[in-house]
Amino acid sequence: MTIDLHAHSTASDGTTPPAELPRLAAEAGLTVLALTDHDTFAGLAAASAAADLELVPGVETSCRLDDAEVHLLGLFVDPGYEPLAAELELIRTDRTRRAVRMIERCRELGAPITLAQVETIAAGAPLGRPHIAAALTAVGVTDAFTANWIADGGRADVPKHVLSTVDAIGLVRAAGGAAVLAHPRSVKRRAEVSDAQLAVLGAAGLTGIEVDHPEQPPEVRARLREVAAELGLLATGSSDFHGDRKPVRLGECTTSPEVFAALRTAAVSVS
Repeated sequence: MTIDLHAHSTASDGTTPPAELPRLAAEAGLTVLALTDHDTFAGLAAASAAADLELVPGVETSCRLDDAEVHLLGLFVDPGYEPLAAELELIRTDRTRRAVRMIERCRELGAPITLAQVETIAAGAPLGRPHIAAALTAVGVTDAFTANWIADGGRADVPKHVLSTVDAIGLVRAAGGAAVLAHPRSVKRRAEVSDAQLAVLGAAGLTGIEVDHPEQPPEVRARLREVAAELGLLATGSSDFHGDRKPVRLGECTTSPEVFAALRTAAVSVS
C-alpha cells in the first residue's frame, strides 16, 4: 500500500478537478488517497465516482491554537454529520466576507484587483487567499504572501471566523473521524506548535501528527516522531498536494500501512 492522506482539489484551493485527482494518484503509484479540501466536502462525490483506489473522506480546517493558526485534518469523517457540516458552512460564508474585505484593502493599497477577477480564478471554489494572491500576481505584485499584502497580520489581511483546535478535534471525533494535526512545524509558517501544545491536544483527543511533510526538514520530522511516540500519537505522512499551486508531487510523503490501519481503527472507535 502507498498512502497519501492530504490532498486538495479545485473544490478548495487546488488546481486539479476532484474527478481527475484519483487518476493522477493512481498514476503516481498510490493505492490510498485522502481528499482533504479546506472546509468543504464538495469534491468528494466526483472524486469517489472516479476513484479506482481507496478514497478517504477528509477535510482540512484552520483552527486557533493560543494566538496562532494551525490546520487540522479530519480523516474518515462522515460528511453528513450535521454539526460539522454547519460549522464548515459558517467558515465558508465567512471566507467570502473576508475575501471581499481583503480585495478592498488591496485596492486601497494600490493593487487594481476586483472581486470578479478573484471569483474567476477560484472557478466556483470557496474564495481564499491563494485566489487573491493569484489576482495580485496577475497585476504585477510579486510578494503577495508577505506582510506587505495578505500574509497573516499583513496590511491587507482580515481576521476570520475560526474554531479553537480543541473544539475542532471534538467535532471531527463526533463525526466518526480521526483528527491529525497538519504540518505543525512547517518552515513556511510563522509559528510552530510546541511539544507542550501537542501534549494538550493529545489529551483533547488528537489522534496523530503529520510528521512527514514536504515543508518539514528531516531534523524536524525526527523530533516530531519522538514527540508522537512520547504522547501515544500516530505519525502520518502526506504530500499536501495542491496541483500546480505548489511544487509537490502526489505521494511525495506517505503514511505507513500500519499507521493507516491504526487511524482507521481510531476513527471507527469514536463513530
